[in-house]
Amino acid sequence: MARRSYIYLFVFCAIFGLWAAPGQAAEPHEIGKYGAWTSYVLMEQGNKVCYMVSKPIKDEGKYTNRGEIFALITHRPAENTKDVFSYITGYTYKHGSDAAVTIDGERYMLFTQEDTAWARDAKADARLAKAIRKGSNMVVRGTSRYGTLTTDTYSLKGSGSAYKAITKECGIR
Repeated sequence: MARRSYIYLFVFCAIFGLWAAPGQAAEPHEIGKYGAWTSYVLMEQGNKVCYMVSKPIKDEGKYTNRGEIFALITHRPAENTKDVFSYITGYTYKHGSDAAVTIDGERYMLFTQEDTAWARDAKADARLAKAIRKGSNMVVRGTSRYGTLTTDTYSLKGSGSAYKAITKECGIR
């Protein structure tokens, strides 16, 4: 009889996704929406990861197929990292190309790999995160592996509040 109870429990948990494989990240939990930005927290191998994300208000380019586009700032206190900027572009970047971010007239360069672009180091991440928090608009330009130029425009409305939310949630000082 006890064995049958365990089988039912296993089936119930499997159906409703209550068991995750060891080391897997849990589903993100929304902290809040702030203007054009949303903040989230998730547990990854027992450690909090907090991030804020936004999608462009306008994406331009002569492409036929493009996936989802996101700008993110992530804190991983267990890894002693914060303000990590990443950009998911929805296509594979041209090998060896850079992407450019312009925030209120100030330009920042990102290195690219596959479909993602990052700031070059922690100092650049911190400068970019500060500019996003305090800015009003952001434009990201990149080149696909086929040579297609893209321009994505973001509103930075709410980015300061979203940043405060992830910083508080992850206990960053």
